[in-house]
Amino acid sequence: MTKSHPLPRQTTLDLGHAPEVRLSTFIASGNESLISALKTLESTWGTPRPSISSALKIDQRLIHAWGPSGSGRTHILQAMVATGQDLNIPSLLLNHDSSPDVWRMASLELENAADKVALLCVDDVDHLDDFGQGALFRLHNLIKDSPHQVLITTSSLPPASLRLRDDLRTRLAWGLVFQMHTLSDAEKLNALEKAATARGLNLSSDVAPWLLRHFHRDMPSLMALLEAIDVYSLETKRAVTLALVKEMLSPKNSA
Repeated sequence: MTKSHPLPRQTTLDLGHAPEVRLSTFIASGNESLISALKTLESTWGTPRPSISSALKIDQRLIHAWGPSGSGRTHILQAMVATGQDLNIPSLLLNHDSSPDVWRMASLELENAADKVALLCVDDVDHLDDFGQGALFRLHNLIKDSPHQVLITTSSLPPASLRLRDDLRTRLAWGLVFQMHTLSDAEKLNALEKAATARGLNLSSDVAPWLLRHFHRDMPSLMALLEAIDVYSLETKRAVTLALVKEMLSPKNSA
């Protein structure tokens, strides 16, 4: 088994250089239908004032995406919330770590925006505790009855297989349900190279394939490593070569 390398502890990650989490930075391979539905939804948010004619259909407003770790579930939720916030739309992202107070705040926010455009995203619903499940059930019903509000949820398994209360599990399948797929190695290489280009990094041809063989293979870890490489390259004022990457990941730099 190939050994995964930790990030060097002394390398300070400069989050200001991280690529924006947007649908445009998501590699859609295998997930084209989902991304198309989300982009269509984004396009409806340009309406100045909600009206009966601009009301969305139920399958445009209730979307559930499921797939394995590394398929990009959190990315799409963060991207949608970022777009909503750019447009001054009430946009919230919750998960199993959200406190009861946060769930209550979300309910109040949506109630106050019942006749306006609003967005609620809930990540990893399969890990919600009893309180979270009850809160999401109530929010789901609230959003369903509000013609301009949107609920996007994610999980690792399809709704029918989730170990949740029956009424919530059923509601998660009321709208559109998409299975998300992980990227192939070729697609991961393409994603790394695209992210490097966005940062203005010129990777030598052997860097990205080496990272796939010797580092964590999920995209969040690979992108975090690319970020560290960017910083290390700037600190050392050297080009991004395989020698530089190996030096950065050497035990002396990980201690």
